[in-house]
Amino acid sequence: MKGFVISGAGSGVGKTSVTTGILSTLSKKYKVQAFKAGPDFIDPMYHTAATGRTAKNLDSFMMSDDVLRNVVGYSSKDADLCVVEGVRGLYEGFQGDGDIGSTAYIAKLLGLPVVLVLDAGSLTRSAAAILNGFRMFDPDVKIAGVILNKVSGPQHSEKLDVAMSTYCKDIKVLGKIRKDKDNTLGQRYLGLHTLHSFEKGEIEPLERLVEPIDMDMLMGIAESATGELPTKSPYIQRDAGMTAAVPFDDAYSFYYQDNLDCLEASGIKVKKFRPVDGDPLPDADMAYLGGGYPELYADRIAENRDFLDGLKNMSLENKPVLGECGGLMTLCSTLKDKNGVEHRMSGIFNAKADMVNKRHGPTYMLTEALPCNPLFKGSVRGHEYHYSEVIPADSSAEFGFSVKRGLGIQNKLDGLTVRNTVGTYMHQHALSMDDWARGFVEAVH
Repeated sequence: MKGFVISGAGSGVGKTSVTTGILSTLSKKYKVQAFKAGPDFIDPMYHTAATGRTAKNLDSFMMSDDVLRNVVGYSSKDADLCVVEGVRGLYEGFQGDGDIGSTAYIAKLLGLPVVLVLDAGSLTRSAAAILNGFRMFDPDVKIAGVILNKVSGPQHSEKLDVAMSTYCKDIKVLGKIRKDKDNTLGQRYLGLHTLHSFEKGEIEPLERLVEPIDMDMLMGIAESATGELPTKSPYIQRDAGMTAAVPFDDAYSFYYQDNLDCLEASGIKVKKFRPVDGDPLPDADMAYLGGGYPELYADRIAENRDFLDGLKNMSLENKPVLGECGGLMTLCSTLKDKNGVEHRMSGIFNAKADMVNKRHGPTYMLTEALPCNPLFKGSVRGHEYHYSEVIPADSSAEFGFSVKRGLGIQNKLDGLTVRNTVGTYMHQHALSMDDWARGFVEAVH
């Protein structure tokens, strides 16, 4: 498989804007399959909009080597090339002295060359020093090219040319991008803005941003990728004959695509709907509520009693319900927004969710499912990132996970549990477990 990894020298260097512009430009000539390294929901939305193909996540903390290779091979089998956007800096990972969780690990595992995005603002010779340091740190990582971002003007550009040609002669400079506030992606407190629609028109400014990049040279780097990848399906196949109600709008959009694909492979048809726009809960055998920004739309969600009362009735009927982060908050009695306004939610759990002026995460989680957990067994991995706290009304609340690493809801416990409903701060990845969908199927049959 042809392809490459786009990594940053650190966070905030502009790699998502650059990556999305490259994806959109290349997709006009090629079938491009995009991936995002690490626990991230927003960047893949931009990748999907840019390529017209659903982007996938790759995470070496939550997924085994074989699964990672399988996901890339399976998802890219009908594509011309694959492009992986890295997470944070090239070498940042789960620990300070290991590869797991890093972009470098993904690049080596997949046999892909790396294109480094370097914030060259106010740098000339130092840019060469940084680049050479990245190359020497791990000789097994093939850094094949560099994109110099945030170049201030002609004089700065000329000095960078001299520095690169003097100290980094064997590294291809794919392009120098001028400082450009108009054609980059904005920020929101959980990261980049989510797309309100998935139209290519929202991506066009990023194509202008990357015009200085030599795409032919970049495709030449893609040709240097090594290794064959398996193309079989990575999901457990069964014919459950079920349906899953999955809210998907501006309030609920944080889903790993592999989780939805896993449900479909198990014979659980995903029925998407938009509760913020007033859609009722569809008739279904289960519900899966992902995270997002329900606190920003709490008034509209609270007004949609067909949705919220439908969830409670589904839970009372012992149908499986899973809520992650924002989904967890929706399963509580109330949600208090940042302005202190309290909104009535579904009331499945006798607990309140309050937005707070502090954040936790993103943090990887290691948990163990407790005996009362109706949907999951054994060791469960995931990640959490929350600006809220969930406070059970009394001490009789049951929790489905013991937290070995991470925060959870309270006292190293996560996963409020009642009947066949679980509400957790943990975002799970379906391929971090042998059979993620089994608990849903068994709870129904």
